[in-house]
Amino acid sequence: MTLLLSGASSSLSNANHRIVRLFGTDAWVVAAGSTGPFTTASVIPAGLANEVAVEPGVARAEPVVLFRSTIHEKSVRDVNVVGYRPGGIMAPRVVRGRALRGRGETLADSALGLRVGERVVANGHRLRVVGLVSRVRFNFGVPTLLMPVEDAQALAFAGQPLATAFITEGVPRTVPDGLHLVTDQQAISDLARVAKSGNQSIAFINALLWIVAAGIIGSMVYLSALERVRDFAVLKATGASSRALLVGLALQAVVLSFAGAIAAAVLAQPLAASFPFPVEIPSGAYLRLLVIAVVVGTLASVAGLRRAVGVDPALAFSGA
Repeated sequence: MTLLLSGASSSLSNANHRIVRLFGTDAWVVAAGSTGPFTTASVIPAGLANEVAVEPGVARAEPVVLFRSTIHEKSVRDVNVVGYRPGGIMAPRVVRGRALRGRGETLADSALGLRVGERVVANGHRLRVVGLVSRVRFNFGVPTLLMPVEDAQALAFAGQPLATAFITEGVPRTVPDGLHLVTDQQAISDLARVAKSGNQSIAFINALLWIVAAGIIGSMVYLSALERVRDFAVLKATGASSRALLVGLALQAVVLSFAGAIAAAVLAQPLAASFPFPVEIPSGAYLRLLVIAVVVGTLASVAGLRRAVGVDPALAFSGA
């Protein structure tokens, strides 16, 4: 479970980077006072993109529309909606089907389970799926529909020529009044801020799971020590040092922890496929798991160690 939770946390971070890179922009321009293009409710006139496009350092600028919506299939499903200009700065990679050519078309994230040629209803508007994209998720794993900016404006603003941000080719040195420049890194940080409490919850649950694991292993080692009291007494009576006993019990606890970590690593990938949230387990998580398992095993053996050290060697001869 700790690996799956680590993978879920990693997935949130990776999704933020992927969605920002998807736009292929050199800079973002948003309404003044907005923290970023993905978390703002502020809108700006789409026509201002022409003013941004003539700013020094900019080759072209295009409006984009980002918002949350729902689609109606067998059940209501949440989706992110991204509206952009097909053939412009943003060029999402299509894994099946073709790119957008005009209005009434959409690209769907493969996680939605839609097929090329299928029609989908979003906010009362019918769209035809012409292609599929992969791993275009954000806002805690919510899949995305991509469509021409005019269709997104129809869904979100009743057709009014508004945008939530502009993307640019080239970095503007200045922006018109009422607008604010945001870098890719600032956009990623803004998305991460929204997920901060979720990541903290995952880290807290991870810590609790390790505490539970330490308690279970500690109990097993302690019970084992109680059953082996006479063995410890014999060993001490025959000259075995307390240090040797300590090493033996600590090794037992570490082996238990290590075995559990290996079992977790083997089971993690099959379980990740059925997890209700995207899970991307980084390779470093496996190494951390083994290191933490050793530490937890060592700490968990403390109770058993104290019991073994306190054994009186005279017990070896009791009842003789």
